[in-house]
Amino acid sequence: MSSSEPGCPVIQRLFAAVLPPDAAVAELRTALAPLHGLPGAPDLRWTGPEGWHFTLAFYGEVPEGATPELEARLKRAARRTGPFALRVHGAGHFDGRALWAGAAGGLDTLRLLAGRAEAAARRAGLPMEEHRRYTPHLTLARSRGAADLRPFAAALAGFEGQRWEAAELTLVRSHLPVSGVPGERPRYTAVRAWPLGG
Repeated sequence: MSSSEPGCPVIQRLFAAVLPPDAAVAELRTALAPLHGLPGAPDLRWTGPEGWHFTLAFYGEVPEGATPELEARLKRAARRTGPFALRVHGAGHFDGRALWAGAAGGLDTLRLLAGRAEAAARRAGLPMEEHRRYTPHLTLARSRGAADLRPFAAALAGFEGQRWEAAELTLVRSHLPVSGVPGERPRYTAVRAWPLGG
């Protein structure tokens, strides 16, 4: 949500993420195509490739005045974390509500970066939910109610994406649907990106 009325503070819905490169997105898109033909697939809300990302820390609605401090601390977190190998790997689901693709490679570094992205927000004064163990995932589809996502996860379980180098930490803005048009998806725009190890 973003407020643009006169006198209202500007608020942005933000999160930190690692974005997969175009080649990784293309191969996942190809692997995902057959899943759209499975029973129950039309009932799911599929995320678009432009929305695929590995969320590191979700900040929620951030006042404009807090973003400079957050950005400074994220830049520091990126600089303290070197680039690492990553690939999209396998699949799973959360409680019949979200289907996701997993990750393999430098997961220890990915978790370290997630912890630093979360700590950056806390140090910038943003309220954060209680810390939970980080589970790297890329959301592929959501269900409005509890659905049996096991066949979808099983169909993608053997997926092994090509290795790529995660070299940036990106601050992303989420624009929630406002038109009320059925099937409209959130839009994501990169606010800033910092090179890892830079």
